Amino acid sequence: MKVFFLLLSVFACGLCSAQEEIVQSVYFDTNKFQIDELQSKEVVDFIKSNDSTRIESIQIYGYTDDLGKEEYNFKLSTNRANTVKETLISNGITNKIIVTIEGKGRILIEDDVLENLPEKRSKNRRVDVVLNLKPLPKIVLPGFYTTIQKNHVVGDHIYLENLLFETGSSVLTLAAKTELDKLSKLLLRYKNLQFEIQGHVCCTPTFQKEAIDRLTRKRNLSTNRAEAVYKYLVFKKIPKTRMTFKGYGNTVPLKKGAEYDRRVELVITKN
Repeated sequence: MKVFFLLLSVFACGLCSAQEEIVQSVYFDTNKFQIDELQSKEVVDFIKSNDSTRIESIQIYGYTDDLGKEEYNFKLSTNRANTVKETLISNGITNKIIVTIEGKGRILIEDDVLENLPEKRSKNRRVDVVLNLKPLPKIVLPGFYTTIQKNHVVGDHIYLENLLFETGSSVLTLAAKTELDKLSKLLLRYKNLQFEIQGHVCCTPTFQKEAIDRLTRKRNLSTNRAEAVYKYLVFKKIPKTRMTFKGYGNTVPLKKGAEYDRRVELVITKN
């Protein structure tokens, strides 16, 4: 006696989520409703191999072939369903999620079906164990924004169009400070957001990652730019515990022109 598997996925177009239904069929010998140890193990493993947090309910349906009287077949199909139910419960599957145990009786075969009748009937002597799974959580990929939003996911980039620097400088321009004034108000409103301040540079050779800061005469310009934004946000009452800063040199060019690579942007690290 073998255990066969049938996997069905039913996709619903609701907020891009999918309702999933998985079915395992256990096949029986003629007039029998008992299952052996191997079948018991396989049907229990089928349940336990799925994510328990997604299992919403289990339905169990019993069937018979088309031979014999209708009343007898209905009783046999019910016994088969109950056997599988008791097997699951005795192996630690909670009874609360088993919402249906039903004998469906016989499955009729069309009169004109003559080929492979024994095989077709053997597949009708079965119990279907149906797992109804909750939709997978919606996966939201990080995006790119020009201001702080109410809802962000980890990895979102906040690129501020006016948060740019003069060549070789880490000094905030008036336009940059105005941009940071607007940003700080939003950050004070959305207090749950944590972020990394990322500094960038342009116009250095590919073998030279970092640029020289004219003020310090050291090759740490991107870090100094990020730190300048960090200090300004601290001045605007943004808690230090919400922020970190780091220089990325010339490793992340926007490819829009040199002036746009002399920038600082924010990346959300906790929402």
